Formats: sequence, structure tokens, C-alpha cells
Amino acid sequence: MTDTTQNPESARWHYHPDGPVSLNPLFKWPPRPAEVLKWYSGAWLQITALTLCLALAVTAYAFFFPPLESMQSFAPGWMFRIWLLNMVPQILVAGGLHWWLYMRKGQGMYKKFDRRDLTRNNGTFTFRNQVLDNIWWTLGSAMTVATVYQWIIYWAMANGYVPTITWSGAPVWFVVWMVFIPMWSGLHFYWVHRLEHHPKLYKYLHAVHHRNVNIGPWSGISNHWYENLLYFTTYFIHLIVPSHPLHVLFHASFQQISPVLSHSGFEKLKAGDTDAARAGDFFHQLHHRYFECNYGTSEIPFDKWFGTYHDGSAEATTRTRAYKKQMYT
Repeated sequence: MTDTTQNPESARWHYHPDGPVSLNPLFKWPPRPAEVLKWYSGAWLQITALTLCLALAVTAYAFFFPPLESMQSFAPGWMFRIWLLNMVPQILVAGGLHWWLYMRKGQGMYKKFDRRDLTRNNGTFTFRNQVLDNIWWTLGSAMTVATVYQWIIYWAMANGYVPTITWSGAPVWFVVWMVFIPMWSGLHFYWVHRLEHHPKLYKYLHAVHHRNVNIGPWSGISNHWYENLLYFTTYFIHLIVPSHPLHVLFHASFQQISPVLSHSGFEKLKAGDTDAARAGDFFHQLHHRYFECNYGTSEIPFDKWFGTYHDGSAEATTRTRAYKKQMYT
């Protein structure tokens, strides 16, 4: 943890990572290839949200995905299966993480950002309970909107209304597009998220999500219906860019499952005495604490470019609070 005499911001947290919050070095100048290689090997060659989501997508496609030709008309069979492919992983990952971290307390407070536990008996939340609130908005709202959008995309693919590819026909593009999907997701998220924070729109679109100042696994996509209608438009890129159903599955898994880990509230998941996997994202944890900063992700440094980057320092907190006061007065 950071010394509080050097960075008073660390005193506001149970666990505060050392140094400034890191951003993707791909966008630094002059180029730093060694840093870029370390960044992407850390993302793709370890147990992370990316690798977990890719594994879930490949498993779903190999064993449970309906034949694309069966989707040429809207029919209950394949539509129900797509809904299950959204619901089951969400319940298993979010439910499993919540059980391990917050019910079983399997790693205690190890690398937990916020000292506080999740909220109970609070009228701010639906059912007066933060976890039940988050489960409702995740499974009721988010999974419904995501599933409907995916039905439309798969139906369009099956009928040849949009460009599609196969592994054998375009192996290079198949891999390149898979790698770029998280970057597209980050680009889309930043601009939609900035829109949702507009003072005239915030209370209608994003306030439900920001009930969660202290976040947990079920907070990831606990969004109002209106927000989900915007958030999941990221999937419509597959109506334009040549894609395979596996790309859509990976995109859906990344968009729906990775927020479970990034909102877990813990930087690392521990197995025995070893850090087994990367989980929580302090970059986004700062956004939930201070609201008007770190709108995007660390993948593309929009926040640094547009002056809303919170690097984890006390100076950044002072700057963010002044910016928020200016926005809402």
C-alpha cells in the first residue's frame, strides 16, 4: 500500500495500490514496445477478465450454441437457449464471486479497496438491500436487453442480412477482430458513459448504477432499463463489421461478465497464499467513489486526453471534486 504521508488519498481506502493508476502504454509517445508487450501479455496470458470471457465464449459455442441456420426465424427454442447462455454464466460468476468474497469471506479483506461491507436495510436500494437490488437490475433488466439485442444480431446473421465470416475463410481477420473487440467495447463505453453523466440525463439513465458507491460483483451491470438500452448498443457493431457468432459470444461475455470482476471490490483473487487472478479495477473503483472521473477504461486513455483522469492521488481527488461542483452548480 502507498504511504499515507506521501499520498493522503490512500488513507481513504482499506487497500490503495501503489503508484498512479496505470493506463495502456500503447498510446504513449515515443513508443514503448516492452511496456506494450507486458500490458497485453498480462491481459491475455494470465487469468483475467479477458481470458475468462474468452473461455466462456468458446465453451458456449462448442457445446451449447444453436446452429446458425436454426435462427432464420424467431422461434422459442433457440431464443430460450440464447437467454440461458446469458443468464447461467452471469449467475455462476457473479453469484460465485459474491459467495466467496462477501458471504464466505474466503480471502478476508485481502486487497479489498473499500473498508465497508455491502449495504443492507437502506431505502436507497430496491428491496432496501444492495445485493438484492443489484441482482434484480442485472438479471431482470440487463439480461433482458442484452438477450433481445443478441436475438436480432443472430437472426440477421442467419439470414445473410449482415456480413459474416468463417475461420477457414478469414483466419487472420477472425483473430484480429477478436483482439480488437475489448478496445471497441472501451471506446463505445466511454462515449455512452459520458452521455449518461450529463446532469440533465443522469437521474434517468445512470443513477441506479451509481447507488453503488461501494461496489460488489452484482453491481457490474446493475443498470436501469434506459441505461441498458444504450449500454448494449455496443453489440450492433456486428451488424456492420464482418463477424462470426463466436465474436458475438465473446463480446457478450466480455460486456456482461468482465464488469462482475471489475466491480468485485478486490484487486486480486487469492488461492491459498498466492494471487491467482486479477479481479477488481481501481481505475473504475475511483469512478464509483468520486463519480465525475475515469469515465472510460484503462484500455484507451480518453480520460487523460479529456482531463478527467483520476490517478489515485489526493490531488486528483481535489481536482475531481472541483469539477463535479462545477458540473452541478
